[in-house]
Amino acid sequence: MVDPATPRSSLENAKRSREYYDEFSQGYEERRGKNVPGGYHEMLDELESSLVAQFGTNGDILEVGCGTGLVLRRLAQFARNAQGIDLSPGMLEKARERGLNVCEGSATQLPFDDNQFDVTCSFKVLAHIPDIELALSEMARVTRPGGMVLAELYNPWSIRGLLRALGPARKIGTTRNEGDVYTRFDNPIRARKLTPSSCIFEGARGVRIITPAAKVVDMPLIGPLVYKAETFLADSPLSALAGFYVAKYRKQ
Repeated sequence: MVDPATPRSSLENAKRSREYYDEFSQGYEERRGKNVPGGYHEMLDELESSLVAQFGTNGDILEVGCGTGLVLRRLAQFARNAQGIDLSPGMLEKARERGLNVCEGSATQLPFDDNQFDVTCSFKVLAHIPDIELALSEMARVTRPGGMVLAELYNPWSIRGLLRALGPARKIGTTRNEGDVYTRFDNPIRARKLTPSSCIFEGARGVRIITPAAKVVDMPLIGPLVYKAETFLADSPLSALAGFYVAKYRKQ
């Protein structure tokens, strides 16, 4: 498991995260970029982007921590305007190659005006931010009243959380592994407590509830059944057991 380390200073953590993701960007899409129909990464991207579509179709959307743009390119298909921001120049280079509207910046200091977006979302990023309360506050600040903040958290109450607790840190490049970046796990109870002061908690979508390992979804016969089950259970009470817990906060 990548244990939540003692939070470093904001500047130090940002520097380490930027270096980590710049290296990660070199091989990030070896599996993810293929988005094999019915495969694991396609399933994650679809469950995440379809949730955004519920609230952001024909609207203005910001993805915080857009990476190479694999989810952002889906959002751009139904949004009026899809904007991405990321800390890593290496990740952003690949997003720009896709023709996406992205900029470099920090989740804890978003370079946007108040009340600018209908949906502000973040997937697999907030778990690597020590001051998550500040990041969520910033996401809420730039969201219009009545709009949604969709925040994906790593959930310790899950199969994935258990595997991360028991397993070694995986390599993400030639010199780094998952232990080189700050990682936190926040359970569903904590997700409610993290609700920004300007928002109310409206539930959650669960991503990866019953999947024991990514390769299971990629298997020819079992994979499609697991994919369907994950889609069916995503908005059920079992979302509390998802590896990726997407909290839904509505701005007042």
